[in-house]
Amino acid sequence: MFVPVLLKISKVIVMANFVYMVRCKDNSIYTGWTTDLKRRIEQHNNEEGAKYTRGRTPVKLEYYEKCETRSKALKREHEIKGLKKAEKERLIKEFHGF
Repeated sequence: MFVPVLLKISKVIVMANFVYMVRCKDNSIYTGWTTDLKRRIEQHNNEEGAKYTRGRTPVKLEYYEKCETRSKALKREHEIKGLKKAEKERLIKEFHGF
């Protein structure tokens, strides 16, 4: 479904950083960051991800943003986690084009 973006610069491979939101089976929303969306969603669904999502699987990827650096991804994750659920729902809705 989603594949991490790899950029090869000379002999150095740089992974992209993503902030994402998943919807848990109890309709709650979990926000995190990763360099590999596909792997991270699989980890959540195998109950190897965040403690919060364990027992709330399956989760569904609802939203993601690509960030330039790990630092920017962590800052954006913090911003999103500070939003009210209605504001997160609005981001998700806009992301899906509704």
